[in-house]
Amino acid sequence: MNLFFDQTRYSSNPLTTIQDMVEKDKNFETSEQFDKMRFVGYVLEIGYESVTIITADSYKQSVGGVPRGSFLVVVPDDLNGFPPHFSLLRVTSTAPTPLSKEVQQTYFELHKRSMPEIDRFTASELQWGALQTTVLGMFYPNPDNQDLIEFSGDVNNVVSGHRYKVYSPTKDLLDLIINGTLNPKNQWPLGKLRLTESRLPFQNIPSIDVAVKVSTEDFKGFRTAMFGKTRLGKSNVVKLIVESLIRTTEIDKSVGQLIFDINGEYANDNPQDGNASIRSAYEDRCQVYALTPRASTPSEPLRLNFYEQPESCMSVIQDFLNGSPLGQSGYIRSFSSSSIPSIQNTLALPQNDRVRNIRKIQIFWAILNKAGFPKDESALRRLSLFANPNTNNFNPGFSARLRTAAYPNGETPPASINNLDQLQRELELIEEFRQSNPRSNLLQSTGSGNAIFDSDDISLLQFFNPSGGGRTGPSLLRPLIDYHQANAGDFVGNILRELDTGTTVILDLGNASESIRRYFADMLSRAVFSHQENKFTNNRLGKHFIQLYFEEAHNLFPKDDKNVTDVYSRFAKEGAKFHIGMVYSTQSPTTVNKDLLAQTENFFVAHLSSQDETNALAKLQIAYDGLQKDILSSKTKGYLRMLTFSNRFVIPIQAKLFTANTKENAI
Repeated sequence: MNLFFDQTRYSSNPLTTIQDMVEKDKNFETSEQFDKMRFVGYVLEIGYESVTIITADSYKQSVGGVPRGSFLVVVPDDLNGFPPHFSLLRVTSTAPTPLSKEVQQTYFELHKRSMPEIDRFTASELQWGALQTTVLGMFYPNPDNQDLIEFSGDVNNVVSGHRYKVYSPTKDLLDLIINGTLNPKNQWPLGKLRLTESRLPFQNIPSIDVAVKVSTEDFKGFRTAMFGKTRLGKSNVVKLIVESLIRTTEIDKSVGQLIFDINGEYANDNPQDGNASIRSAYEDRCQVYALTPRASTPSEPLRLNFYEQPESCMSVIQDFLNGSPLGQSGYIRSFSSSSIPSIQNTLALPQNDRVRNIRKIQIFWAILNKAGFPKDESALRRLSLFANPNTNNFNPGFSARLRTAAYPNGETPPASINNLDQLQRELELIEEFRQSNPRSNLLQSTGSGNAIFDSDDISLLQFFNPSGGGRTGPSLLRPLIDYHQANAGDFVGNILRELDTGTTVILDLGNASESIRRYFADMLSRAVFSHQENKFTNNRLGKHFIQLYFEEAHNLFPKDDKNVTDVYSRFAKEGAKFHIGMVYSTQSPTTVNKDLLAQTENFFVAHLSSQDETNALAKLQIAYDGLQKDILSSKTKGYLRMLTFSNRFVIPIQAKLFTANTKENAI
């Protein structure tokens, strides 16, 4: 009667699966259906961290083989009177047995004598061997709710090895092991369990087909890393994650996603490679912004207004010039090291303190105009950046005496500077005068007595109108015109509004330079962080999240572990609080800031070719310790080792292929 009550107490618990498997195995043994048994061996030595099991070839043949990395379960020999439970093992290697030397001696003698066959008694003796396994933890009923399961990373006790049996899990038990601790909300199939890279079935027994699921709750506000060599399926898994968040938020639109698409693969289909894009699969939930529009992909323009964003666009120019072969010239280096004030900060100053800032901005405008950047002068006039607030023109505010001296052949300077062409000419004449008369009193301010040009002004002017033969100055900037638009709208504000409505925004940066990609990533990342921080401060976050996706993250994230103030480090430390999640991909863990890596909860790891990389990964995420050899040796596309916030141990999976025409329903 007590046994009956013990059994019915846990009848609704998923762990009855282990009881069913053990009971069926006993029946198969009794009926001599040994080929259907899941039993693989006995415990030779047991500890809290590892278990050595003894097994035979016939046992391994019956279950289709026991490859390295496969899961085994250790169950007490008799579960009667105990709650259903088991310890989970991962096979790591073979192990010596107490008779290993005798077995080797037997092999040696047989081959030395060239015996054509082994008698069945000797063969029966030689089939035994041992496997070394790692203890991953224990599954048992939740003490507070007997209908639920709980997993712990340790075991509560170990007893003598003869009191245990070891089994290879059935399909139902494997499903419980893989998906049993997953957050029940918003589950989504990501692929299939794949214990080994080899697809050759052992004894013609196919591998057990078990779907591996993820919960999208594990990505919202969390950090997710994609590691592995190129062309091994990282981007495909990113697409699956993006898709899962789109599909599981169809009703509440609670997640907006921003993808920095450096290769254009999320925004554009590639029929040659058979790659489908997120945009084509979910056109109603996606918005593309493109630097270079493509005829087959509807998009909004992604352009900078170099005139109206001088301080940020100057950083783009600096990166561009630093990467140019001519960037080492002295006057170009001086220009690259100069800074331009922002228009917003300038307009916030008292009127009398604006003149120097206005003049720097106007010199910068003249450089752009000379380089051929299209302009909207009416829009620039509305900015009210005038040295004389009583005029509606581009007057840089030079004294009448200086202007008279600078204009040639007694030419009378114009009463007002009404457009950028006139501003350009006046600055060219002023700079020629300065270069010819560097010590002239006319270059001193009549009010303070200080020079009217500081070092940044001079660097800007020397680049604007360089002296000496062969110097090109502004023409060097012409390649950047492709990223400029005179009437570029407030795409940042538009993107933030779209993210708030659950839209997946894709920035197609496929034809951009590295500096342009970095600029857009930094600018929009800071905008998203500030936007979410402001909502947090005003208690408006609700249940809405923003998810960011970074490809080739090693080119964006800081290498210096001491740099903890950049926006990416703030994502790592404060992202969850502000409902910001991020997914970043890179080929090697060692290129990622250790602080960010330590804060990462989810990992998807494909093949890595360096022991230093796998050891660094195992050092910062202990769950990958012991899997280094598997990661180094497996090169199949889409074959990854996954660890998410819900998982307590690493799961090897074959990720499914993302296709625009096959949309599975959320579970």
